[in-house]
Amino acid sequence: MPTATTSDAVPIETAHEDMIHDAQLDYYGKRLATCSSDRTVKVFDVAEGGATGPGNTLKGHTGPVWQVAWAHPKFGHILASCSYDGKVLIWKETGGQWAKVKEHTLHTASVNSVAWAPHELGAILACASSDGKLSVLTFKDDGQWGADIFNGHAIGCNAVSWAPALIPGSLVVPAPGTPNATSVQRFASAGCDNLVRIWAYHPETASYAEEEVLDGHADWVRDVAWAPSIGLPRSYIATCSQDRTAVVWTRDRVGAPWQKSVIGGEGHRFPDVVWRVSWSLAGNLLAVSCGDGKVTLWKETLKGGWECVSDMNS
Repeated sequence: MPTATTSDAVPIETAHEDMIHDAQLDYYGKRLATCSSDRTVKVFDVAEGGATGPGNTLKGHTGPVWQVAWAHPKFGHILASCSYDGKVLIWKETGGQWAKVKEHTLHTASVNSVAWAPHELGAILACASSDGKLSVLTFKDDGQWGADIFNGHAIGCNAVSWAPALIPGSLVVPAPGTPNATSVQRFASAGCDNLVRIWAYHPETASYAEEEVLDGHADWVRDVAWAPSIGLPRSYIATCSQDRTAVVWTRDRVGAPWQKSVIGGEGHRFPDVVWRVSWSLAGNLLAVSCGDGKVTLWKETLKGGWECVSDMNS
């Protein structure tokens, strides 16, 4: 974490009393949310040079908080957090004060990941838990939250990532009658069964069903990240694993099979467990975070492989 340099700024490193597990900037990059093993979530205003002021401390979890996620600003100042205590909390700021507006307690074990759907789909939050279940929270028009919970991965679920709302290929060949097609409601989950599963919402049954399975790792899949889309036909999903590999899955068109490409080439292994994968906003750079403390940046070559363009210590 960078240390603030302005006179009224505080170093983010000392904001929590224990290990920080996640840090997320909001949509405009003006606020930073962090979470920690100290069971708290903190929200800081961000100015040039670092975070200003002591920040707001959000208390409600009774275990380490693993992840935080900002909702799109069209829904207001809303933040989700998930914890070892099995809870997902939704926080909202009104008039400068943060308050808990929803407590999701349907899971029976640690909730390891939360992710908001593309804003075009509404205020929808996917959650992954060690109890092997996935859940989806939906903020409804009447002001209530609906919750769907279903079996995801037999041993446990580690991460979730939503597909872009824009239908692949719609920029090239728009779907009939839907020039601005934004109706895809689909996400991927990473599990302790060494698999990545893709789930799609079916309006006729008002439920999520497994659509595809990506089998390409030899150990727990720690993270999954669906690349942003600008409407071109090709789709990208990045995954990483306890087996010390990172993989990019590509599909040239809807309905085609997913093709596997190992980052660094077939047989390549990172020095340690690969914990996180994250795409740039344009979807052309992939950041890979490894247990050896290094973050590497990768870019697709003209031949479809992936080359390292930057290697840095985190």
